[in-house]
Amino acid sequence: MLKNTFCHIPGIGAKSERRLWAQGFRHWEDVVGAAAETLPLKNDYFLKNHITESMEQLTEGNSKFFSDKLPPAEQWRLFSEFRDSTAYLDIETSGMPGGGSYITTIAMYDGRRVFHYVKGQNLNRFLDDVSAYNLLVTYNGRCFDVPFIENYFRVRLPHAQIDLRYVLKSLGYTGGLKGCEKKLGIDRDGLEGVDGYAAVLLWEEYRRTRDQRVLETLLAYNVLDAVNLERLMVTSYNLKLQETPFLETHRLPDPREAVNPFEAHRPTVTRVKNLMWGFHG
Repeated sequence: MLKNTFCHIPGIGAKSERRLWAQGFRHWEDVVGAAAETLPLKNDYFLKNHITESMEQLTEGNSKFFSDKLPPAEQWRLFSEFRDSTAYLDIETSGMPGGGSYITTIAMYDGRRVFHYVKGQNLNRFLDDVSAYNLLVTYNGRCFDVPFIENYFRVRLPHAQIDLRYVLKSLGYTGGLKGCEKKLGIDRDGLEGVDGYAAVLLWEEYRRTRDQRVLETLLAYNVLDAVNLERLMVTSYNLKLQETPFLETHRLPDPREAVNPFEAHRPTVTRVKNLMWGFHG
């Protein structure tokens, strides 16, 4: 879809892009090879120059070039071109008030392998591993996960980002990650009702008891959030295609089912849910 995109070019919005598509300019190469008088825009040199630059940047694999120019709700267009270099990312934190919060676990999935990181064990390995990818897919990562990671490690992540919160909102899906999953029929695999507050409680219990079953439950939850992002991404991509002329040619198949290497301990899930209900009650 990226090679059919023109709305990253200054001055070209949704209406101008649709006009280009309607007049047969559906691909970058259609514009580059067109005679000036056939283009529906006044400054054909300006358009062709930007398209040529876009082709060069894509050849170099520079996802950030496009991410910086596309609106948040249109970042989904990056996905098919950079899917092989995409990491689905989710973090959990201690939830401490007053600026004392820290990262407890990170889950990362690339469509093939699951990576997990735990404070006090291997958390510092995350930066080396994530550097292998060009594109990050998150839910609310622009506002939370990525800034939190950058502040915690005192780095700047150079990756392009697709924050599904904005893409799904443009499709009419709101209510947080779990709400969007439910509306789109994505299963929580026995972790229904467990949320970010539960993750804080799980970490506190693990820190206090060092019970590996509690840590496994926390990691099962964290990893599930990360692997479900791929299904949300593919679903969002296909739904957004319905707004374009490219649904039939660009539609992606459902991803293969990911295997979560961690299993939630059912008594622990029940216990943490009771704590949550007691807190909210």
